[in-house]
Amino acid sequence: MSALDVLADPTRRRIVELLADGGELNATAIAGRFASSRPAISQHLGVLVGGGVLTVRRAGTQRIYRLEPASLAEAGDWLSTQAQRWTRVLDALETALDEDTP
Repeated sequence: MSALDVLADPTRRRIVELLADGGELNATAIAGRFASSRPAISQHLGVLVGGGVLTVRRAGTQRIYRLEPASLAEAGDWLSTQAQRWTRVLDALETALDEDTP
């Protein structure tokens, strides 16, 4: 599963945002920020780890999650390409509309 697939879910995007702001968090701290059940958040964490967006390490009985920024490069590259494409399309549309205006 690619980073884009993993980030398609809004809950997973919020988890990534939490970890981007907070460094490392354990599963309990992450789950405490959501109204969803702990098993649901655990499932989201598993998808994020499986997609390479997060790494996990054990500290005693806790699982500590950390963002893997390199994995987001694929999503960033795709978004950058799309932004460039749409800028060109909208610029061409603006030019066409300007030429059509008397």
